[in-house]
Amino acid sequence: MPELPEVETTRRGITPHLSGVEITDVIVRNRRLRYPVSKTLDQISGDRFVDVRRRAKYLILDLETAGSLIVHLGMSGSLRLSDPAIELKKHDHVILELSNGKQLRFHDPRRFGIYLHLPVENPLEHRLLSKLGPEPLSDDFDLPHLKLACRGRKAPIKQVIMDNKVVVGVGNIYASEALFRAGIRPTIAAGRLSGPRLGRLVESIREVLHESIEQGGTTLRDFVNSDGEPGYFSQRLFVYDRFADPCRVCQTPIRQKVMGQRSTYWCPNCQK
Repeated sequence: MPELPEVETTRRGITPHLSGVEITDVIVRNRRLRYPVSKTLDQISGDRFVDVRRRAKYLILDLETAGSLIVHLGMSGSLRLSDPAIELKKHDHVILELSNGKQLRFHDPRRFGIYLHLPVENPLEHRLLSKLGPEPLSDDFDLPHLKLACRGRKAPIKQVIMDNKVVVGVGNIYASEALFRAGIRPTIAAGRLSGPRLGRLVESIREVLHESIEQGGTTLRDFVNSDGEPGYFSQRLFVYDRFADPCRVCQTPIRQKVMGQRSTYWCPNCQK
């Protein structure tokens, strides 16, 4: 599943090619995504892009006069610019023809993605975005915030930092990696962690996300970057998807457990 760094990589990849560019035509080949593609999408033809933002794992494409688009890549989606001469793929569901001669194609084999048009509403007030927690790379995500979220909690710390009401965008891969860097076992109750340990976790979450964004995200299943190339952060993973492999630090075999229906990985020696 594309996580925050993959979505940010996509945002950075498409933004320079969309700013000020006119949408000349809208082609919807399949409306059956997680939510049906907005029937008002035809209204954006003739409008121009003014900005591309990200909130959590959602992309917000702002238009000059016709509101905004909210796009979520789901489990297998991608959003990239293509030459119209390149043949459309079976799962290219929404195509925007652009005045610069390119097409913005939304590709989603599993159809768990989202492609919505908000003609008037502030996208940040939409029900999908309005109750989200702070961005992990923003000043709003700090030690006092995480301490308050963990106070008295018996839930495992990994589950807490993956809660979008606590902090957005810390998906399964990056939660496992951040906890390794912070030396915290994913199964420990959040309320048992001291302030200094939570402080290290805040910094580790920032570090692992920053590094992943710079590396271009994590290759997982059929995700590729906006230019069609896979991400490279997976080459730097310490614990995720490395069950029984030796820890890169101490050589202890990596352990694995299912938590909240997601595979969790940790080093029993480096993480306490």
